[in-house]
Amino acid sequence: MDNAELLKQLRIDRNQREESGGSGHRGRWIALGVVLVLVLVLGAGGWWWMAHRPVLVQTAVAASPGKQGEAGAVLEATGYVTARRQATVSAQITGTLTEVLIEEGDHVSKGQILARLEDSGYRASLDAALAGAQAAQAQVAQLQAQLVQARADAARLDALVGRGLVSKQAAEQARTAVASYRAQLDAQRRQVAAARAQARVAQVNYDYTVVRAPFAGVVTDKAAQVGEIVSPLSAGGGFTRTGVGTIVDMDSLEIDVDVNEAYIGRVRPDMPAEAVLDAYPDWRIPAHVIAIVPAADRGKATIKVRVALEAKDARIVPDMGVRVAFLEHKEPAAAASPKGVLVPAKALTQRDGKSVVFVVQGDVARQRAVAPAAQTYGDLRLLPEAVNPGDSVVVSPPADLHDGSAVQTPTSP
Repeated sequence: MDNAELLKQLRIDRNQREESGGSGHRGRWIALGVVLVLVLVLGAGGWWWMAHRPVLVQTAVAASPGKQGEAGAVLEATGYVTARRQATVSAQITGTLTEVLIEEGDHVSKGQILARLEDSGYRASLDAALAGAQAAQAQVAQLQAQLVQARADAARLDALVGRGLVSKQAAEQARTAVASYRAQLDAQRRQVAAARAQARVAQVNYDYTVVRAPFAGVVTDKAAQVGEIVSPLSAGGGFTRTGVGTIVDMDSLEIDVDVNEAYIGRVRPDMPAEAVLDAYPDWRIPAHVIAIVPAADRGKATIKVRVALEAKDARIVPDMGVRVAFLEHKEPAAAASPKGVLVPAKALTQRDGKSVVFVVQGDVARQRAVAPAAQTYGDLRLLPEAVNPGDSVVVSPPADLHDGSAVQTPTSP
């Protein structure tokens, strides 16, 4: 084979060269497309993370204005609401309940019937005693009639003796009969008194089958049901109740607080005070000291102080926890705490031309429009509405904070 033939075989055909070049060009475009997609995915993920990452914020707790008034207190102490008149009502005899006419929360008046016991035996005893008293009274009437007749007979015989028609012995016997009937009548009258006394005893025992309220109040506990046995004595087993229910005179509620003996010198009788119930922290109740109990608890090193509530309300119930602030001077009525909460002035910001605060709920900030009061309290602002005592508000909210933003406080994990 000559050189011309060899050169012809080594030459690349044009069609083959174009096919090889087109395939490489497409591969580069595909790789470039994959890279662009990855860049877009990573960019979108970064944008989403930046948009939804928690915003680090500082918070403060909204406080009630009422708590600011306690700053002038010379002493604070905790205690409980107690009732000076409280009774567990029971029957005065042992018996089985046939009716229980009370429920918890019922208001009862003095003398109102609370329950009834089985009374058939006591009713029979009362009827028998009344019948005996009536029989004794009937004997009195009979003896009175006999005495009248004896006196008439004695008078006639005395007249006949003067005329010599009857013997003196007959007249004396007639006078003896009068004296005898008079003695029998006196004895029978005493029998009537005894029978009536027995009837009264039977009546009292019968009345014991009815349980009545000793004073007006509210039923706080129903301790027995129909069919159970109640007894005024201590029950020997678990089948006898010692009480039907408990009644509390709500007008007798007061506060008992334990004051550390090191500070008891700051408290004096009739000293003004303010009480705040744990259940209603925004309600300041005017009060005053009734007495300092002259006895100390050596175990707790405290002295009991009785405090009177100057306002009665159905929300106050026995055994509620209460905080008492003893005041040097009684605040005038006009100094009542304003409505709303106090928040730092830096918690207020502007959004769309309106004053707002951000309240943290869980890990989310919620925007609330507010209208601050004109009155200021140093670095605090009064918000009459929209925020509740105890809410956490964001202090110095960032510009990018908006309603629904995830937030994180320095103490949050």
